[in-house]
Amino acid sequence: MNITKTVETIFRRYLPSPFTIAILLTLLTIILALFLTEPSRDENHLLSILSFWEAGIWNNDLLVFAYQMMLILVLGHVLVLSKPANKLIVKLSKNVTSTTSAVILVSITTMLAAFLNWGLGLIFGAILARKVGEYAQQNNIPLNYPLVGAAGYVGLMVWHGGISGSAPIKVAESNHILNFMQGVSTPEILSQIPEHINFNQTIFSWWNLVLFGVLLLVIPLVLKQIAKTTQPTNFNLQTYHLDSHTLEDIEGAEKLDYSKILGVGFGVVLLAAFFYQYWGNLKSLNITPNMLNFFMLSLAIILHKNFSNFLNALEEAIKGTSGILIQFPLYFGIMGIMKSTGMVVMISDFFVSIATETTLPIFTFFSAGLVNIFVPSGGGQWAIQGPIVVESAIKLGVSLPKAIMALAYGDQITNMLQPFWALPLLGITKLKAKEILPYTLILMIVGITVYVLGLLLL
Repeated sequence: MNITKTVETIFRRYLPSPFTIAILLTLLTIILALFLTEPSRDENHLLSILSFWEAGIWNNDLLVFAYQMMLILVLGHVLVLSKPANKLIVKLSKNVTSTTSAVILVSITTMLAAFLNWGLGLIFGAILARKVGEYAQQNNIPLNYPLVGAAGYVGLMVWHGGISGSAPIKVAESNHILNFMQGVSTPEILSQIPEHINFNQTIFSWWNLVLFGVLLLVIPLVLKQIAKTTQPTNFNLQTYHLDSHTLEDIEGAEKLDYSKILGVGFGVVLLAAFFYQYWGNLKSLNITPNMLNFFMLSLAIILHKNFSNFLNALEEAIKGTSGILIQFPLYFGIMGIMKSTGMVVMISDFFVSIATETTLPIFTFFSAGLVNIFVPSGGGQWAIQGPIVVESAIKLGVSLPKAIMALAYGDQITNMLQPFWALPLLGITKLKAKEILPYTLILMIVGITVYVLGLLLL
């Protein structure tokens, strides 16, 4: 496994934190804009670029987008921390009899959860892997625990092709793409941009569901083969649980926080409002971030039964948003520079010059995978790379849904290489990145093969 040691060394020694990378990418974009573009007005070019950067950071539409993406992560996490979800995880873990059965169970359920919501899949997979380890330990079942941990992370290689995928869920909003491309494209290009792209053209398209189905079959089979060639490992785990508040010394109005009637009742009201407001969207498969978050908020409050449990889970879940909270505005600043200086058109023209209608989705896939290593956020990546993909696709006559999903596939696949989003899983399972990397790298190669063939053949 020398290659995995090399990868781990590269990430540890040569890649700083994602926040520092965002700063370095900002500086690089400023320098490139300074030397590759011409000033649009009779003023200092550097000051103009800095002005574009500042305007991008505080772009109101993009700040709303950032908050939507954070809620998708947090609310998915909150759902997993509910008692019904915990009971389901414990029940599933009791079906484990060996490493083989463990990796099949964990990988399939994790991918299904991640297809629904990436935050849900990430934490569900982590807790399930941990509970499987605990169950095996208590019942003296030999287990390769790092391999089970890797199986609990595979949801991150399918999430962007799922219901909470940043790019497909944003393009489902009315006029998002058009507003996104204002100031970038010519009127001729803008006239070809659709008002929105429904999920039946992206997430629920037959070809995306086929690719997801293939991975749902192939990944467990690959993990099964790996399990046959690996040895059980030694591990020592304590029972994992979320600390909960009690009713001791609770007086007065604070008791309302623990009222099941109030908690469940309010959740039901939210759920009724959800179906009233979004029933038409559901029937047309026009799923938007607000719609998804509203549903998860309603369901989370109902499953936690009272506000105290909900807020306790929220406090735990919100820790995972600290990085993207401050990184998103930096990515928006980069996009502001690229849009206003004309760099988006320059880069898209380059892709148009070397690609064809057939190869552009492949170029998009691999470039998205590379960008994800430096920008480990689907939302941040859509902000930076989205305009380039849309512009290039329209110029070459490539289907916009296919181009957008090619970006989504590339973004998600290198999560198996980039350990940033593995941090919550590593914290819950008590594993180290070097323990799961040998296996996630194999899964990444399998995933790349499936997606490239899918983009070429489907």
